[in-house]
Amino acid sequence: MKACKALLMAAVGLCAMSMTGAVAADLDGSLKDSSDYGYSTVYGPWMVRGRILGVIPDEGTSNWIGVDPASDLDIDNSVVPELDITYFFTNNIAAELILGVTPHDITGVGGTSIDGADIGSVWLLPPTLLLQYHFELDQGIKPYVGAGVNYTVFFNEDAGNGFTSLELENSFGWALQAGVDIPIQDNWYFNIDVKKLWLDTEATVNGAVTADVDIDPWIIGVGLGYRFGGYEVPLK
Repeated sequence: MKACKALLMAAVGLCAMSMTGAVAADLDGSLKDSSDYGYSTVYGPWMVRGRILGVIPDEGTSNWIGVDPASDLDIDNSVVPELDITYFFTNNIAAELILGVTPHDITGVGGTSIDGADIGSVWLLPPTLLLQYHFELDQGIKPYVGAGVNYTVFFNEDAGNGFTSLELENSFGWALQAGVDIPIQDNWYFNIDVKKLWLDTEATVNGAVTADVDIDPWIIGVGLGYRFGGYEVPLK
């Protein structure tokens, strides 16, 4: 976990250094793309994207109470739709809010107590806020990196066969992000995005069996983005 936090701080440092040079440029929230035809295209500050996400937990458990401490939990992958909203403060600096829900089944693995058991299922709502730095390449291609926080809400917990209850605690976590927007036509972009979330919780089964659970999912998304506004102005 210390290595993960060090990686996160390095990404935040990169964004901070990038902001120093960019904050003086174009604070009206517009994005200007240079053109060989004597004009620039100015866009508004708002962008929305819709993606299909693959959510891949990188789970691990510890501090079991009530069962064999060698037990573990397997949390299955999920494919879900997602919506994000981005606001550009400058040409390069933006904030992104990510919204979506994801369902997962939980199965016991290892040990002598819960191996192969259907522990249950749960839905996750992990709204995530990221500060981003967007680079500007040729042909309007715009890679970006981001770092931020998420707050995960667990709901619709449903205990599996042989269990009476399943509870997971809501929690805060860190997030890192890298992606790229590739222009298609006018205000439309094709988007590829990868995020890593550090998401820890405490699971309680049957009101007595507890464990610390690191879900730590990779989130891989592809989709379309739309940048609002857009008009041409002569280059000076």
